[in-house]
Amino acid sequence: MKKYRIALSIAGSDPSGGAGIQADLKTFSACGCYGATAIVAVVDENTVGVTGVHPVPVSFVTGQIKSVLDDIGADAIKIGMLHSSELIVAVRDTLSKYKIRNIVFDPVMVATSGDKLLQDEAITTLKNELIPFVRVITPNIPEAEILLGKKIATQEDLPLVVKSLSVGGTVSVLLKAGHLSNEELTDVFYNAETDEIIKLSSKRVHTKNTHGTGCTFSSAITAFLAHDKSLNESIRLAKEYINQTIVTGAAYEIGKGHGPVHHFFNFWE
Repeated sequence: MKKYRIALSIAGSDPSGGAGIQADLKTFSACGCYGATAIVAVVDENTVGVTGVHPVPVSFVTGQIKSVLDDIGADAIKIGMLHSSELIVAVRDTLSKYKIRNIVFDPVMVATSGDKLLQDEAITTLKNELIPFVRVITPNIPEAEILLGKKIATQEDLPLVVKSLSVGGTVSVLLKAGHLSNEELTDVFYNAETDEIIKLSSKRVHTKNTHGTGCTFSSAITAFLAHDKSLNESIRLAKEYINQTIVTGAAYEIGKGHGPVHHFFNFWE
């Protein structure tokens, strides 16, 4: 019998389908994985913005994780926004019982508006309890600035600070450059397992359809790790995938705000 490569997303929902678990499931499928989810919050949002967030009780989040892992298991896990210290610790404690190495954490802490989405206490818990537990983190520049407690002003800063995010060289870090204004953007990946820095460059795509890019990128990394690709190859393949989703998605018009990327560019236009 054949076996699926299984990827689990622990994240919030997006009813408009562009971000959150909906984007994660699309990405897992497009990258050849069977996708499962544990929903941490039901979000009222669309391409224009977020109207409300309804958190799922912590015990129900951990129950979903156990139901998935006790039955079908997972080859890799992606974690999105965890809104409270209680939830952060509960997710870590639950996952620690399963010895799954491939855990990718997208540390969603800042809204597109620049507002913090987590209280300071939760950010401290995230830094001390969850980040040291995972294999890869994928912060953008505003998130990295919160984690580091200092500004990142230029493209040249990224290779200088990326190792500072790695918990003493124990966690690999993809530091994304999308918030810079350069026409050529270079994400920087620090592989903590080989102690090397890899630069991943791409041309800026001028489009408003960027909703869910962070979710999609981290989920693509998760999917390729689920396929037993190396860290470096998973990052490179995910970078190629996210670039193509943005390029092809730029041709579409959907919604009144920031539209999504095109997750299934390989399958239909």
